[in-house]
Amino acid sequence: MTKAMTRLVSGLALGGAMLAGLTGTASAAQPTPWAMWLQEPASPIMEMINRFNIGIVIAMVAVVLVVLALLIYVMVRFNAKANPVPSKTSHNTLIEVIWTVAPIMILIAISVPSFSLLFAQEDPGRILKDYDPAKVLTVKATGLQWYWNYEYPDNGGVAFDSTMLQDSERTDPAKQPRLLAVDNEMIVPVGTVVRMQVIGADVIHSFALPAFGIKIDAIPGRLNETWFQAEREGVYYGQCSELCGISHAFMPIAIRVVKPEQFQAWVTAAKTDLPGAYKTLAAAIDEDAAKTAAAATTVDVASR
Repeated sequence: MTKAMTRLVSGLALGGAMLAGLTGTASAAQPTPWAMWLQEPASPIMEMINRFNIGIVIAMVAVVLVVLALLIYVMVRFNAKANPVPSKTSHNTLIEVIWTVAPIMILIAISVPSFSLLFAQEDPGRILKDYDPAKVLTVKATGLQWYWNYEYPDNGGVAFDSTMLQDSERTDPAKQPRLLAVDNEMIVPVGTVVRMQVIGADVIHSFALPAFGIKIDAIPGRLNETWFQAEREGVYYGQCSELCGISHAFMPIAIRVVKPEQFQAWVTAAKTDLPGAYKTLAAAIDEDAAKTAAAATTVDVASR
């Protein structure tokens, strides 16, 4: 590797480390001003949704362009000036077959990836080669007016409420986005399949997190289920997407993805001291970010 390439790599690593230091995470997913496309995928399901969305957009653009071209052709070829003696033809078998069969073929082409996506959303084994049901982490989310309660039945029954931070409670706005930051984040390990069980305690809520491609209703008396696998560390934000009452707009979802060992340390401490568990986790994340930044700096200096 040349010195120029080495400096480029180390510079990128240093930039990532600095970003991690500023945000407290390796990456973050949240709404951004003037965003047109979906959030950056952070799970296999969201990657499938993103590809499917792009394919649908391409199909729509192609259909619009074809119809527009036909309209322009008809206006030019069959206007009163170019065609003073109009045809009295009322049927054309070929054209009728084409405009009946073509939409059917388009729908069939769309249905193939659509059904694949639907099946994958139900069964992780369809897209994850190393899927092991015995290693799945179960988290139960209960929607209440107007906050979320999370339970970890596989880990000693750790449970806590997660409510939105008010403006006066946001001590670090750079790490705590307004209307999205919460007091107690849901913690999951990176690279682990998480089985989400979702239910409502009072009215219908909806658990939605765009970066993971999950959106499922939380209905009282009905336990719905979905899954996700976070592919990289970071904090990912979502919101209740069901009109659940007066404070519907203030019911965010925050999921922090950490290393497996950090998750184990957090869940062990959370059984007896939840605030202390979050403080210890934050310190571990900051320490990792500092080590990454120091390593990147060392590489940069050595390459000069």
